[in-house]
Amino acid sequence: MRLSFQLSLFAIFLLWLAGLTAAAQFSKIAVPFDLVQALYPQAGASIGWLLTLISALGAGLGMVAGTLAGQVGSLRILVAALLLGAICSLWQATLPALPLMMLSRLIEGLSHLGIVVAAPTLIAQISTDRIRGAALSLWSTFFGVSFALTAWLGLPLIDVAGLEALFLLHAMVMAALALGLGMLLRGAAAQAGVRPSLSMGHILRQHAQSYRSPYISAAALGWVFYTLTFVSLLTLLPPLLPVETRAVIIGAIPLASIAVSLLCVPVLLTRIAAVRVVVLGFVLSVLVLGLLPHGVPVGVVAITLFAALGLVQGATFAAVPQLNASLESRALANGALAQMGNVGNLLGTPILLALLVHGGPTLAFTCIAVLYVLGAVAHEYLHLRRRRLGEIQGP
Repeated sequence: MRLSFQLSLFAIFLLWLAGLTAAAQFSKIAVPFDLVQALYPQAGASIGWLLTLISALGAGLGMVAGTLAGQVGSLRILVAALLLGAICSLWQATLPALPLMMLSRLIEGLSHLGIVVAAPTLIAQISTDRIRGAALSLWSTFFGVSFALTAWLGLPLIDVAGLEALFLLHAMVMAALALGLGMLLRGAAAQAGVRPSLSMGHILRQHAQSYRSPYISAAALGWVFYTLTFVSLLTLLPPLLPVETRAVIIGAIPLASIAVSLLCVPVLLTRIAAVRVVVLGFVLSVLVLGLLPHGVPVGVVAITLFAALGLVQGATFAAVPQLNASLESRALANGALAQMGNVGNLLGTPILLALLVHGGPTLAFTCIAVLYVLGAVAHEYLHLRRRRLGEIQGP
């Protein structure tokens, strides 16, 4: 069964909402972090694990999730991940003791991983060629939009009904999306019927084969350089901004990235391949960082930098279906993307904060520029490998 164009658009919107709930698994802790700290005053510095534990499983199991999605079907993985996420949020709404809250966050990492692997695979599957680039550009905004909504709507809800109300709302939305997407896409999204093979030998072979493939690994090996800097920049920049304009600039940063992803990337994708847009984003980001030694205000550089990074953000997800024709290879590519994204989120902030402490902002920004150069070089190297293997797909 094929969905009508209107139903496809509605399904893409629901899948994007599922992405918002996956990002909210971070933002529901990060945005009201001071309240979470007050809830567990005995935790001390270890309270930071409540935020990062959700990335731990994804850093190791991203490719496993991609393998499962390719073998048992992305829709089944997505529905199961949404239901698991709803259960975890219901559990967290009881405000359990810190060890149990930590355990819930670790388990919640499986839910997050399942959503970020399965949802973009389904979006690429149900989209027509005409709208696929725009649909995946929309998907790429899920993290920034979710954090903004948590700040705009979640904090007032907490003020009225407490932290547990945010967790309950999150659980209800995830459960509703599991039901709605399961019913809407049943029969429209192809379901693999093979028995999953998850022996250690199979998992290791799958990792080796996927990361050797310049098609499956391309998006992920560029994405890791983006995620190594995304959260860390949000941590690094605020203290460097003027106090009187800090709030305005921090609010404008994600909006600049989202605007470029939604408005510019779909237009560029009609003319050039997605990986070329990613390389363009990395190169422009290096050039923008080069404005700092010339006295350009940090606020102007920050907004312009995130606008350039919007090209990387939007085009990376579009590169997956352009480079991989089969559902299985797309699922593996999205698994690798999730894995490298979690690696970047885990390592980026500690590394760059250490550079900032020991070498100051100049060293930190220089290293960020080097990471963007490496991201562009990685894509160019993989592009040459694909040319040797045969012409890539896409415009």
